[in-house]
Amino acid sequence: MSKGNIGVTSDNIFPVIKKFLYSDHEIFLRELVSNAVDATQKLKTLASVGEFKGESGDTTIRISIDKKKGTLTISDSGIGMTAEEIEKYINQIAFSGAEEFLEKYKNDAQAIIGHFGLGFYSSFMVSKKVEIFTQSFKDGAVAQHWSCKGDPEYTLEDTIKADRGTDIVLHIDDDNKDFLEETKIQELLTKYCKFLPVEIAFGKKKEWKDGKNVETDQDNIINNTNPAWTRKPADLKDEDYAAFYRELNPMSEDPLFHIHLNVDYPFNLTGILYFPKIKNNIDMQRNKIQLYSNQVYVTDHVENIVPEYLTLLHGVIDSPDIPLNVSRSYLQSDGNVKKISSHITKKVADRLQEIFKTDRPEFEQKWDNLKVFIQYGMLSDEKFYERAEKFALLKNVDGKYFTFEEYKALVGENQKDKNGDLIYLYANNSDEQYSYIQHAQDKGYDVLIMDGQLDVHVVSQLEQKFEKTRFVRVDSDVIDKIIEKDEAAKVSLTDDQRDALVAVFDSQIPVVEKTNFIVTFEQLSPTANPVFVTQNEFMRRMKEMSSLQGGMMSFYGEMPDSYNLVVNTAHPVIEKLLSDEETACGAEVSPVAAELHEVKTKHDKLKDSHKGKKDEEIPTAEKDELSELTKQIDELGEKKKAVYKTYATGNKQVRQLIDLALLANNMLKGEALANFVKRSVELL
Repeated sequence: MSKGNIGVTSDNIFPVIKKFLYSDHEIFLRELVSNAVDATQKLKTLASVGEFKGESGDTTIRISIDKKKGTLTISDSGIGMTAEEIEKYINQIAFSGAEEFLEKYKNDAQAIIGHFGLGFYSSFMVSKKVEIFTQSFKDGAVAQHWSCKGDPEYTLEDTIKADRGTDIVLHIDDDNKDFLEETKIQELLTKYCKFLPVEIAFGKKKEWKDGKNVETDQDNIINNTNPAWTRKPADLKDEDYAAFYRELNPMSEDPLFHIHLNVDYPFNLTGILYFPKIKNNIDMQRNKIQLYSNQVYVTDHVENIVPEYLTLLHGVIDSPDIPLNVSRSYLQSDGNVKKISSHITKKVADRLQEIFKTDRPEFEQKWDNLKVFIQYGMLSDEKFYERAEKFALLKNVDGKYFTFEEYKALVGENQKDKNGDLIYLYANNSDEQYSYIQHAQDKGYDVLIMDGQLDVHVVSQLEQKFEKTRFVRVDSDVIDKIIEKDEAAKVSLTDDQRDALVAVFDSQIPVVEKTNFIVTFEQLSPTANPVFVTQNEFMRRMKEMSSLQGGMMSFYGEMPDSYNLVVNTAHPVIEKLLSDEETACGAEVSPVAAELHEVKTKHDKLKDSHKGKKDEEIPTAEKDELSELTKQIDELGEKKKAVYKTYATGNKQVRQLIDLALLANNMLKGEALANFVKRSVELL
């Protein structure tokens, strides 16, 4: 037996491992199983070149737990190690200096392992003692037993081992007893070792018998050694790709399309990426791409390897050009990673273009699920936009699909306003905005449906890309004002008539939380609705964008919703309502109006006399008089409004007109809706 010190420049290496690798301590299992796979693969290589002439036998890697002894064992039948190889590969760890080591890698656990070849030593993150029992494949080699208790001191002695290969025995420490639980180890093996190229057995398969789970004689193999991405595309059928997707995402719907990556120059890259069905909840769809290095799991956070919008794809990327242990800063700066990112982006765009060209009906059928992904890419990446504008689609309310060029040709001159701007009309809910859509279609206009999570951002982007083009939601204004062909007809109301109608309608608008209504007037066709609701395009769009973006945009999100209650002064019902109001309120309003006119005249005359004077030059008495006149104007104005309110409250038709407008906009709910139904019956 020999004793010695592990070749490090600091006695603090083991405390450092435990301290700085603690947050990632579960990766010890990946490291040890990966080492076992390497040892097994090396044996196969040696056999293929004639340097190993024996029988390979069963090369299954076995993981076992002994709760009584408190041990976790990883066993392989690979090349094993001689005493000299243990001295070289286990006992000698070259560090340039403890201080530099700590300073450089203290915040990057995986870089510590990857940079210094510490895969085996990650076992000390969870162990109070580690033993190696190993028998080399070499003729005449003596089996070795190595032992270390987590300090630089070790023992190495000859032993007897019946079979070729290596057993790593971890004596799990008191802080990590969860690594002696079957469920925990099964979870980690599934996560890190699911697709390793050598069979890995963890215990025996179980079956339900006599009311309980009992072990069978069959090994519980936890990995698929020949996953789909390692095979040639020509050897795979659609059902193979679908089966592999279910293997990766057991509870997901079938994907839309797939891309099989297979590159050997200027870098090595294989993998399969799937387009999942995505409608909303973008965040829930992220981080479904798994990164592997030679079938060894690395991470499912691939934001630095692929552009952000590509993180919506699902699947696997495998590249030996990305080290097994990578740091975030490495991924951001490495040249190969950038090339891989660029290549994947191009492959995705090419695949979409190919499907669009070869089977447009299928592409259109799946557009609603693809749309979020494609739009996300167009918003995020200018190069992707340039590729995608050839196959990105617009869908109208009739369910027809158009490329950007096709739709421009469709609406063409017909939807240009008097200034030559092309107006793209759209709705985000064809049921709720049905009447507005109908009015537009009656004019011969086409209406797009834009009901996706990113559409509000997309319309802003397209307005910047398309020359002299505006996107306007169909309920944002009267259709004749959205697409103005001629000068709009002027509203022929006197100031008193305006004031009267504003007061009449304003007094009967129901209170809706965080919502303001402004009564406005338009001289439209007598056949158009007498009253309807519109919402300003700019403010509505800003509020929608704020709900997605937050940050500085949150200012708009805090503002109340603002709607216009538009009164069509050319409609016979409104003309009659105005006539009835003047008859019913005239006697009571006239003296108030006369007094108000007199007070306003005094107010304006006094105000004019103060022009050009400094505040201190105006007598206090005149200031007080002006203040009193202002107060009288307000009081008389409220007195007039009270008369109109009394009239409006007694005229069921006013509230009925308002409720009809709200109902058409899906804004009539609860008690207001119940009252509307009751009133409708009464009016019948």
